[in-house]
Amino acid sequence: MTVTLELNPEVEAGLIALARAKGVPLDAYLRSLLEQLAAPTTGDAITPEQKAAAFEQWAESFPPTPALSAEAVSRDAMYRRDDGSPR
Repeated sequence: MTVTLELNPEVEAGLIALARAKGVPLDAYLRSLLEQLAAPTTGDAITPEQKAAAFEQWAESFPPTPALSAEAVSRDAMYRRDDGSPR
């Protein structure tokens, strides 16, 4: 289905910025928003597979972040004081 919308320039610019922030083309971003709006609202109305797909889509909506180093998640790093000295 093809839909044509007339948007004011501010709304269009905002949508383009949001799509770029997600790293997806504008049409894909708008499609995902519409699919979320059209999804059933009750938890019992969707299957476990649909719940899993929705969760994965939600998780993928966040920008990628670098993995933490082993040092950053070490016990010593967790219990260091702000000045870097051990507690």
